Amino acid sequence: MGRLDWEKGSGLIPVVVQDAGSKMLLMLAYVNREALEKTLGTGYAHYWSRSRKKLWMKGETSGHTQKIKRVVVDCDYDALLYVVEQKGPACHTGETTCFHHELGP
Repeated sequence: MGRLDWEKGSGLIPVVVQDAGSKMLLMLAYVNREALEKTLGTGYAHYWSRSRKKLWMKGETSGHTQKIKRVVVDCDYDALLYVVEQKGPACHTGETTCFHHELGP
């Protein structure tokens, strides 16, 4: 965690989440140091809610958890990829992925 660039995002790092089996992109979220430490320590995805200003575990109320299979850092050390085993839909709307609205070609 020492090489991660926490400064660029004012203490937050974006996380792209991908399903380990289907390779589908599931969601984008953010972590602070505590959320990343919890993720690495428990093996389940934890994030920082920018709107609620609090730590949360994916699936803590819905049961739609994300079991971590891999955590990958990008070349600039300012973004993460979580490869997960998704239980249930990833999106709070009930969709499989949060990326289900098209803007155009």
